[in-house]
Amino acid sequence: MANTKKSTIKDIANVLGISPSAVSKALNNHPRISKKTKDAVLQVAENINYQPNHIATALRKGKSNLVGVIIPKANSNFFSSIIEKIEDVLNKKGYNVIITQSNESYNKECKNIEALLFTQVDGIIASMANETVKLDYYNKVKRKGIPLILFDRGENDLNVDYIGIDDYKSSHMVIDHLVDQGCKRIAHIGGYSQTRIYKNRIKGYVDALEKHNLPFEDDLMYECNLRLQDGKDIMNKLLQLPKPPDGVYVAGDYAALGALEVIKQKKLKIPEDIALVGFSNEPFSEFVSPAISSIEQHSETIGELAAKTFLNRIAKPNEEVSLNKIILKPELIIRASSKRK
Repeated sequence: MANTKKSTIKDIANVLGISPSAVSKALNNHPRISKKTKDAVLQVAENINYQPNHIATALRKGKSNLVGVIIPKANSNFFSSIIEKIEDVLNKKGYNVIITQSNESYNKECKNIEALLFTQVDGIIASMANETVKLDYYNKVKRKGIPLILFDRGENDLNVDYIGIDDYKSSHMVIDHLVDQGCKRIAHIGGYSQTRIYKNRIKGYVDALEKHNLPFEDDLMYECNLRLQDGKDIMNKLLQLPKPPDGVYVAGDYAALGALEVIKQKKLKIPEDIALVGFSNEPFSEFVSPAISSIEQHSETIGELAAKTFLNRIAKPNEEVSLNKIILKPELIIRASSKRK
């Protein structure tokens, strides 16, 4: 049976006949340790497969140079491009990023937070799961004095830094466009209204209908997880109505793709019979047929601003720094799925 005992600094010290403190200093590139000793320590460390205990180091130094990132789902270009930008900014400043995925589960999100706190991360940058209603674990992060930056999905009650787009305005842009294209009965496939961004998108949808003197009807409004299958299931229900919609606004591109597939299966014309607009401007939205109109959320900008907000917090740990709440202007990308004129 293989020996699974982990090598320690003491093991390196015993091989070289020097003190553990000298080994520790050599591993940390201390200026008072000679190059010859440093090289010897590094060679032995490699030979015996020594792995430093980052948690112990973080506890000793009060800094781990690790930042935790929590996202709802990894299969989204929106979230993956945000992560890429966060890593790009933080890596240049000597930080490594630990990425966790809630998969829209509140329980998994809580476990992710516990794991990141156990790892002694210097900060957490997060976008909440659809299921999250209780904020206990996020408040736990705040109580520990760890910088918490929320992006895209975040609750005002937490009173922390936040970066996202104007979701309310986004809905107005979509409805204005669909009305301009001649739509008079517009459905909305939204996320769960317990989540602030989806609540704002729903409110924007309702208010925009009122602005255009169009009635709000319960059977045209659905809340879901915005997955591909959700889009298919809800679109099938909408098409079974005595009077189906002539326009559909979907608060996520994956669900919009599901809706698109169903409309095409029913041999209806897009956008002539039903105009369709999604949200997030996922890369596939441009290449399906017809291409899906969508809201651009400026993911790279969100990632960069989230990372820089963390760096600003960590640079002034004992100072009162005003909250950084940045709301970006959305952009509607109009494509064939909604362009009638």
